[in-house]
Amino acid sequence: MKYAVFSSGGKQYLVSEGDTVLIEKLNTKKDGPVEFDKVLLSVNDKKVDLGKPYINHKIKGSVIETIKNSKIKVYKYKAKTGYHKALGHRQQLAKVKIEKV
Repeated sequence: MKYAVFSSGGKQYLVSEGDTVLIEKLNTKKDGPVEFDKVLLSVNDKKVDLGKPYINHKIKGSVIETIKNSKIKVYKYKAKTGYHKALGHRQQLAKVKIEKV
């Protein structure tokens, strides 16, 4: 079984070939190729490569679609001062299909 752990956008993802992963904010368009070079761990059957911090290996995939995550509502409030503020945020996500590990 082949799988790997890579880092993108401050988060780590465990993937194998054929997986689809939601990754935050990639600057690629739909059906565009994407390559991840910050690979932390690679396992190929019984051979394990562990990086310190990264290994010289790349993971290739393609962007299936770009979507927006659900809205996060933030409400700031301070008692007895009349201060209140409402904010919202929607994170852009890319759905990536892993082709080669």
